[in-house]
Amino acid sequence: MAYTRYKRAYTGGDYWPGFVDAMATMLLVVTFLLSLFMLAQYFVQLESSGKDTALQRLNRQIQQLTQLLALEKGSNKSIQDELATLTASLSDLGSENARLQGMIDLGTKKADQAGAEASKLTSDLEGEKKISSEALAQVEILNQQLLALRRQIGALERALEASEAQDEASKKKIADLGRRLNVALAKKVEELSRFRSDFFGRLRKLLANRKDVRVVGDRFVFQAEVLFPSGSADMNPEGLATLAPLADAIKTLEGKIPGEIEWVLRVDGHTDIRPISTAEFPSNWELSSARALSVVRFLISRGVSPKHLVAAGFGEFQPLDKGATEESLRRNRRIELKLTTR
Repeated sequence: MAYTRYKRAYTGGDYWPGFVDAMATMLLVVTFLLSLFMLAQYFVQLESSGKDTALQRLNRQIQQLTQLLALEKGSNKSIQDELATLTASLSDLGSENARLQGMIDLGTKKADQAGAEASKLTSDLEGEKKISSEALAQVEILNQQLLALRRQIGALERALEASEAQDEASKKKIADLGRRLNVALAKKVEELSRFRSDFFGRLRKLLANRKDVRVVGDRFVFQAEVLFPSGSADMNPEGLATLAPLADAIKTLEGKIPGEIEWVLRVDGHTDIRPISTAEFPSNWELSSARALSVVRFLISRGVSPKHLVAAGFGEFQPLDKGATEESLRRNRRIELKLTTR
C-alpha cells in the first residue's frame, strides 16, 4: 500500500521512496529474524542451563553412589573379616565342645565306676561287719610281727655299725700294710742294687783286661765273635774260657742274695742286620735266641741255678750302632748280661 501510494504521488522515475520502503521492510525482517535468533538463543541457553544443572545433579549422584560403594566395600571387608573370625571361633568352639564332650564321657565313666565301687564297698562293708572280730585278731598278730621285725632291724643296724667300724679298722691296717710293703720292696730293690753293684764290680775285675767286653749302662756286653763262630750258636773254646769266671761269680752271688729277693740274670742275644737263612737258623731271631740259650746252658752246667737265668733273642732289632760299616755290624753282634728282678 505504501508503495502504491508513493507510486501515485510520484510519477516520472523517482525510486527513492521505493528504496526506503524496501529497506524498511528488510529492517523489519532482520529485526524479526534477530528476535527469532535471540528467542532461540534464549531457549538454547535455557536448555543448556537445564542440562548443566542436570549434569551437576548427576555428578553429585555419582559421587554419592561412589561414596556409598566405598562404604559398602569397607562394610563388606569388615563383614568378611568378622565372618572369618566367627568361622575360627566356631572351629575352636567345636574343638572345645569335643574336648568337653570327651571330659563329660570320661566323667560319666568315672561316675559309673565310682558307683560300682561304692556298691562293691557297700557289699564289702556288709561282709566286713561279719568278720570284724577275725580281722582285729589278725591285726593284733600283724602288730606283734611288726614289733619283732623292728627289733630285728635294730639289731641289724647295730651289726652294720660294728661291721663299718671293723671295715674302717681293716682299711687302716691295709693302708699300713701297703706302706710297709712299699718300704720292704724299696729295701729289697736297694739290696738288689747293692748286690748288682757288687756283682758288676767283681765282673769288672775279672774282665778288666778284655777289650771285647764292655759295660753299657747296667749290662755287660760280650762281642759275639768272642763266644761263637760266624753263623753258629756253638761256643768256641775261647768263649767257654771267658764265661767260666762269670759262672763262678754268679754262683757266689747266689749265696749272698737273700732267698726272698726274686732276681734273675737275663742273657740277651743280638745279631747284625745281615740276614741269615739256613736249615738250622731260618732267620736272625733263631740265631740270637740259640746263642742266648747256649750261654744259659753253659752257666747251668757250671752250677748256676736255672731259676735265676733267662734267655731272650732280639734278632737285629735292637742295634747299638745304626751304621752299616763293618765296625758297626761287629758292635751289634753281641751277648748282653743284665741282673734284674723277675
